[in-house]
This record gives sequence, structure tokens and C-alpha cells, in this order.
Amino acid sequence: QVQLVESGGMLVQAGGSLRLTCVASGYIVSIIRLGWYRQVPGKERDLVAEITWNGVPSYVDSVKGRFAVSKDDPKNDELVVYLQMNNLTAEDTAVYYCKARSRANSYWGQGTQVIVSS
Repeated sequence: QVQLVESGGMLVQAGGSLRLTCVASGYIVSIIRLGWYRQVPGKERDLVAEITWNGVPSYVDSVKGRFAVSKDDPKNDELVVYLQMNNLTAEDTAVYYCKARSRANSYWGQGTQVIVSS
């Protein structure tokens, strides 16, 4: 089992920046990929960015050049993943979720709300 806890979401003005944090704990050695997703009411949860266990990032086109995903080396049975978000727009308003994938399972955090005011 892997537990995920996100934090860092808040109200920010358009053009501003935020850094979201996801702390993964539990059986973290099983994780092969971590991702950030976002969801707005009435819509599906969409992928924003991912990073592999060995640190290779990938992004959806809408956030390329504005968002950056990174992670720390595992420490004390925890793994921390970040999503640095710059030049935010109202379209980035959503609940942001962290997802961890192992070969057999997927795990989700509870989400953190980001609101971008225009």
C-alpha cells in the first residue's frame, strides 16, 4: 500500500506561481511512476505531468513551459514529489491530485484545491 498526501493548493492571482507537494509513504519501493492530475467539476480527471521513478518528466501540452514536476530522493520511507506551477491562468483552476503507480496498483491522494483568480 502507498499513501499520498497533497498540499500547497490555494487562491492565487493569474500570472502567479504555486508549488504543490505530494508526500508518498508506505511501500514506496513499488512505485514506478508518479503523476499529477487535475479535475474540475463535471469533467474527468486529466493528467497534467508525470515523473518516472528514475526522474524522467513528461507534460501535457497545455502546461509545457509553465509547470515542472520533480521529486526528491526517497528518505525515511517517504518520497516527495513537487509540481511547480508558473504563469497560472484561470484555466488552471482545479483540484489537483497526486497518483502513484506500481506494476499492480494505482493510488490516489485526496487532492488539493487550486484557484486562480483573473
